Amino acid sequence: MILAVLGGVFIAAFLSATLLPGASEAAFLAAVTQKAAPPASLFMAATLGNVLGSLANLVLGRFFLRYEDRRWFPVSPAARARAERLFHRFGHPVLFFAWLPVVGDPLTLVAGLLRMPLLPFLVYVTLGKAARYGALLWLAS
Repeated sequence: MILAVLGGVFIAAFLSATLLPGASEAAFLAAVTQKAAPPASLFMAATLGNVLGSLANLVLGRFFLRYEDRRWFPVSPAARARAERLFHRFGHPVLFFAWLPVVGDPLTLVAGLLRMPLLPFLVYVTLGKAARYGALLWLAS
């Protein structure tokens, strides 16, 4: 049962961090408030899933942006332009805010487009996403 809950939180967090819709906060908070698994395990599952979802966006930006003009491509040119402006203005640390709705996912896509090195990407994204789930865990306690 615990593995199913952790897997569900992981999947919800992964999908929420990609360019697909998801509700990781709701899944995380439901599992925490129902005490469906140890809080530290839920925190790790949500953080790992969310970081890996952002990593998928990095890969999308790095290798698949040439398909941006296709109808199925999940980021509009306007969202990409906003993310690029933020990225150029604030640099790599802006990825700390990759957890934010609307701009966070395009930021991770633009990081791929701009060929950001993997280590700083993972550091900033992980810190931001862990801080979000840590705050949610603290609020739910």
